[in-house]
Amino acid sequence: MTTARPQSLPWPYEAKEGWLYCQGVRLADIARQWGTPCYVYSEAAILEAYATLARPDPEGRSARICFAVKANSNLAVLRILARAGAGFDIVSAGELRRVLAAGGHPERVVFSGVGKSIHELRYALEQGIGCINVESLAELDQLASVASSLKRIAPISIRVNPDIDAQTHPYISTGLKENKFGLGIQDALEGYKRALKNRHLRVVGVDCHIGSQITTLKPFQDATQRLLLFATDLHGLGIELEHIDLGGGLGICYHDEQPPSADELKNQGLQMVANWAQSTGCKEPQVVFEMGRSIVGAAGLLLSQVLLLKPSSDPEAKHFAVVDAAMNDLMRPSLYQAWHDLMLLHPSQPKAELRRWDVVGPVCETGDWLARDRSLGLFEGDLLAFASAGAYGSTMGSNYNSRPRPPEVLLRESGQVDLIRRRETFEDLIELEKIPRDLWD
Repeated sequence: MTTARPQSLPWPYEAKEGWLYCQGVRLADIARQWGTPCYVYSEAAILEAYATLARPDPEGRSARICFAVKANSNLAVLRILARAGAGFDIVSAGELRRVLAAGGHPERVVFSGVGKSIHELRYALEQGIGCINVESLAELDQLASVASSLKRIAPISIRVNPDIDAQTHPYISTGLKENKFGLGIQDALEGYKRALKNRHLRVVGVDCHIGSQITTLKPFQDATQRLLLFATDLHGLGIELEHIDLGGGLGICYHDEQPPSADELKNQGLQMVANWAQSTGCKEPQVVFEMGRSIVGAAGLLLSQVLLLKPSSDPEAKHFAVVDAAMNDLMRPSLYQAWHDLMLLHPSQPKAELRRWDVVGPVCETGDWLARDRSLGLFEGDLLAFASAGAYGSTMGSNYNSRPRPPEVLLRESGQVDLIRRRETFEDLIELEKIPRDLWD
């Protein structure tokens, strides 16, 4: 285990004399003040990642960046991005309510997702949402009906499934024909024809999203090319697109991945759309990206403490380091077999024996592991950090085994430390439950 800042940690994380710091704050002090497990986010890292995506390309063109709320829905994180000018990509009415509570503007929100309820469609239209990404013909008809009942016109984009392999984990691949998301080319074309005939629907864009944690440019290039060919067909129907949504899913470095830079991806998308507009004579539409992980993923850590060590005398058996974080706090390793870099928050003990440890949690499941086969020198009580936990960490958390979810702490650019979500209590867990009176008799 190294005390140097690993590749998976961005500035402003740094190691000083074996202690891990962020924005001048020693993270071991955070662990001692707020307890473990505990999520920590860097405001500076979030803003730097967003600014990279939002800045203009060499030709002065800018994309609209809609933050994927599912990646990290903490109100303070959403507020930081709203103040920076971000739009938002949501997949539920609850996420829309969070955006509004954080001061986000509904007209800068795109609503994705395959199973929007009638209630959610109604709520989105009532709030003045910017665009609804329609994912089925049935949804298109339902939306038209809801808009008619409200005497409103629904701004729509249809999500096209381009049948592109994103070369990522199958659970987070969304652009293949066997995936549940979006519509194939022919069905999407039928959807646009229907929309043109309905006075309660207004076509504003076309949308595509092929997956998450994508680490090469080629899937993006292929999907964009297919989407632009489809946009040419829409032009033939007389549709002038206000925006082309190229989706998101740009990966980050968890271990040894080398994803393309945000600048490279953004600039290439902008250039491809500009070239298409010039070649077809179409007005150049706004380019939209739905980015989540690439904005907040590397900015967050999960802090944890070693509860006990279980070395084995059997040379063929595993050595287990049991920590106080678990699969209910960080689901990605159990769900995706995901890697998170692991490091000590404090100087390593010189006499700690190096072993190959499986780092596991207290949850009563064999699948409750956070890191496997790591060469570590550990003592009971050591404080650890799981890197790149700012996306799909807290948002995928649960109360399995009646475990309260951990607090979330924001390290501000000013050096201030803010608790942005307190640790849950047992009373929080049972607040919505009630034992019928007759069961006490």
